[in-house]
Amino acid sequence: MNIICMKWGDKFPPMYVNRLYGMVAKNTTKDFRFVCFTDDDTDIRDEVEIQPLPELDIPAGLPERGWRKLTVFSKNFGGLEGLTLFLDLDVVIVNNIDALFTHSGAFLIAHDKHRPQRLEGNSSVFRFEIGQHTHLLDNFKTNFSTIRQEVRHEQAYLSREIKKTGDLTFWPDEWVPSFKYRCAPSWIKSWFQAPSIPDNAKIILFHGLPNPPEAAKGISGKWYRHIQPSPWITKYWVE
Repeated sequence: MNIICMKWGDKFPPMYVNRLYGMVAKNTTKDFRFVCFTDDDTDIRDEVEIQPLPELDIPAGLPERGWRKLTVFSKNFGGLEGLTLFLDLDVVIVNNIDALFTHSGAFLIAHDKHRPQRLEGNSSVFRFEIGQHTHLLDNFKTNFSTIRQEVRHEQAYLSREIKKTGDLTFWPDEWVPSFKYRCAPSWIKSWFQAPSIPDNAKIILFHGLPNPPEAAKGISGKWYRHIQPSPWITKYWVE
């Protein structure tokens, strides 16, 4: 089983890669190969295999929309083979993830709960077969100008194109809950109740704000969102 992540720019320090590896190692009984594709491997722990960040020819200066993730659909990506689990750097693993390696489905992704009525994935956690769906990257390279007018970010494009193939499958919701939408209470309750881990959760998704260290301290990152501290995050988000 390949487990991969990507790190580029200065948004996430190496600590995020190191802790992601640590959480994976603590929460699986499977043999795995952990690869980080990055433009800077400074201070990344020795157990992590480092490969160069794949190049993607898009105009400089555009807002960050995660397009670089689409490079995983190149034909011989990283010289890897077989099933591959992609994890964002800011997820928090809270339980055994063996089932993510064996759950049925040609392409598995978390269901984005920002607009749950849409059949759109959250690419914080997705599983695919190396060398499959290479048309996604080819089409993106050819038609980027049009695609960025049609969809806001990489996960919307990815979901749309995989859906056309009939392979789009979502992880069980309880396995990959959103911190904002499932762990944190509603606005009124948030003043009296702290965020908690939903039953049967395996990986907590942190998309947008807050990130794990902020959430642990009760910093929401938004003036209109209140959360209490979540000290349980520090128990799981460790090397």
